[in-house]
Amino acid sequence: MKREPGSVLHPGSGALKPPPLLRMSGIVKSFPGVKALRGVSLELHAGHVMAIVGENGAGKSSLIKTLSGAYEPDEGTIEIDGRPLARGTQAAIDAGVAVIYQELSLVNDMTVAENLFLGRMPARHGLVRQRDANAMARDALAQVGLDHVAPWTRLGDLPLNVRQLVEVAKALARDARILVMDEPTAALQHDDIANLYAVVRRLRAAGMGIIFISHHLDEVFELADSAVVMRDGATVGARPMADWTEADLVQAMVARNLDSFYPWEPRPYGDVVLEAKHLASAPVLRDASFAVRAGEIVGIGGIAGAGRTELLKTICGALPATGGELFVRGRRTAIRSPAHGVRHGIVYTAEDRKLEGLVLDASIEENVALSSLRALSKAGFVRAARKRRLAHDASERFSVRAASVTQTTGSLSGGNQQKVILGRATATQPSVILLDEPTRGIDVGAKTEIYAHVVAMARAGAAVLMVSSELPELLGMSDRVLVMYRGSIVAEVPRERADSETIVQWATTGVGA
Repeated sequence: MKREPGSVLHPGSGALKPPPLLRMSGIVKSFPGVKALRGVSLELHAGHVMAIVGENGAGKSSLIKTLSGAYEPDEGTIEIDGRPLARGTQAAIDAGVAVIYQELSLVNDMTVAENLFLGRMPARHGLVRQRDANAMARDALAQVGLDHVAPWTRLGDLPLNVRQLVEVAKALARDARILVMDEPTAALQHDDIANLYAVVRRLRAAGMGIIFISHHLDEVFELADSAVVMRDGATVGARPMADWTEADLVQAMVARNLDSFYPWEPRPYGDVVLEAKHLASAPVLRDASFAVRAGEIVGIGGIAGAGRTELLKTICGALPATGGELFVRGRRTAIRSPAHGVRHGIVYTAEDRKLEGLVLDASIEENVALSSLRALSKAGFVRAARKRRLAHDASERFSVRAASVTQTTGSLSGGNQQKVILGRATATQPSVILLDEPTRGIDVGAKTEIYAHVVAMARAGAAVLMVSSELPELLGMSDRVLVMYRGSIVAEVPRERADSETIVQWATTGVGA
């Protein structure tokens, strides 16, 4: 009997068990001073979605780069269909490995078809066969539900959610059999995420092996057939999803119990610091009335487009108020800009930290100082010693993991970037802190640290308004929840009555049960 490489003969049955689609065995990878991977082993079968979860720095990226050929392992083997995988990225591509990173690897100024077949456009006698390229592109696009997208469309003219699916189509156009998706939903809204889920399920049903990396545990339980947990460069757990609970996953990832995940505590509240009466900012924010007291954490819930971000931006002066009134410590106040807001004790941390929250090419020191330049200046010159001390204090207070405050902020992990933002915000000693999705795109361990800092801010007397799209986070951290629907605050739910069903009912219909 002829046996395929890597196949296993079942004793007594005469039947051959095919090897796994992917087998990584004893993978070790070291960098100067760091052992990134410590003997990692895993198996992926065709028609299976495997989640890989772990904190930033757990080794997930190093493992994927080793699979893709970007890194060469110091020890260990990689097999596809039982055959050793040759070194290098081209060998991985030829073997059917495709990786979709969080930062898309597409060219906006090229057409969709050109992106799908970059470097290998169908040609004859040196001339590109555009008709063939378009036909092949249509086939790949149809597999991810993009039948409506013309192959000759300039990629940069498409919205981000569509470009994300073009990246998946690109993998399919290369006849990928192993698809690695690294935080694929980070920049997507609810409907787009549901569409991506449907695509993943179709690809699984077609026999593709999929590795799904996500910080969102709800996504892992929704999509994955199994989960592998990494910590400190090693695998510390691998089970079918039916054998995992959320508490088990969190404990395996961060070596701490879920009971301490949300460090909420009852606190004494002070006077009302911020009050809005029928606040509006056309065209999205229509009617917001609420009050927040010193020491209080007020969550803001609602679906995408409900006006949550617009509310925070109107309060801090980033958007103009077109109606209503705002009171700061009882005095009617018109906030004209974010800088004006800072002078009134109001700071805002943006949802998109890379686009709006940080200067990625600048140092930690420069980012922390941005909101405090007036206080740090004398006769128009910034006092370097005071700026350095401010950055050191913020870094120590928020436990920013960096070589020094001169390190470039863009080189930090997502969790540490968020700590730099919080350090800058609190450096101004604000009385009102507006947090827009403060844990978006960061790992579970970093989230627990951010939560502890938020509670500490409230304990110190700040009034905190926090927008979150994650219901467990909203319920776990808030003293009460304001729910928005179509630009208006429609409900105020105290902590003791807040549950997922109540919040979702108000958020999706605008009325209670």
